[in-house]
Amino acid sequence: MTETNAEKKSAKRSCLSYEKRKSLYGYGFLGLWMIGTLIFFLIPLIKSLIWSFCEVTIDTGSASLEWVGLKNFDYALNTDPNYTEYLCDMLFETLWKTPLVVIFSLFIAAILNQKFKGRTLARAIFFLPVIIATGPVYAIINGDMGSTGNTGAAQFSTMFSTDMVGELLQFLGIYGLSNMETMISTIADNVFGIVWASGIQILLFLAALQNIPPSAKEAAQIEGATAWEYFWKIIFPNVSPFILANLIFTVIDSFTSPANTVMKRILALRDDWQFGVISSMAWIYFGIILASIGIITFIANKFIYYEVD
Repeated sequence: MTETNAEKKSAKRSCLSYEKRKSLYGYGFLGLWMIGTLIFFLIPLIKSLIWSFCEVTIDTGSASLEWVGLKNFDYALNTDPNYTEYLCDMLFETLWKTPLVVIFSLFIAAILNQKFKGRTLARAIFFLPVIIATGPVYAIINGDMGSTGNTGAAQFSTMFSTDMVGELLQFLGIYGLSNMETMISTIADNVFGIVWASGIQILLFLAALQNIPPSAKEAAQIEGATAWEYFWKIIFPNVSPFILANLIFTVIDSFTSPANTVMKRILALRDDWQFGVISSMAWIYFGIILASIGIITFIANKFIYYEVD
């Protein structure tokens, strides 16, 4: 009797070990990811790099390129009236906001790791911005009603934009310290933005805190360690690797936030069909992000405790 095709396939499949089949499944999923990365990421990335050195003219159904070297980069840095200003503003904002977000996230995670009534609801509230953190929602809450076209929500947004801190500083008589007053007011005005940007970081810190065994705290209490000593001797070494991860995530999140003025400038030039210029601006911005992450990683690694087996 001759074997049917189904029987042959079944016999061939049975010859493959379980580990071999698992490897084939893995290669299949990895292959799909690599195809998507090549088509939707690497090819556009290389094309934008080429366009950044060219004068791009869009014709019907095609784009003609004329090599201009570093002309687009020179225009972005020296001629464009807004790009360098927006870059400096973004760097300054990221510089002061990133440490505050990480410190706030660690503080809230330590609180949420305690046992108290309503802990699940509190965790959900702090993680809620991650789910609804869209551009229009963020703009409404921050009072930027012009970008949403919804003036009816202005009363809702004013609760986050009142100058209560400025009035408090005036009441306390802080007038001469203009730099200090500006810094305090800037931080206070962005309190909601700091809370809004801390959801993922809180979750990561919370996961790190839950990996600390209860016996560590019991041993510290038996030894008479204070809460301050317990934090620096037990908690900080366990969460320090997550500090670097949260720093990198916060920097990238800040550079890609809905209120990013640099990206708004790039998109505005895109509407004018200046693809060569916006490609150079995007690559400059990308280089600054990579440099920032490299500097942060280099500095943070000096203070991070890595457990060695």
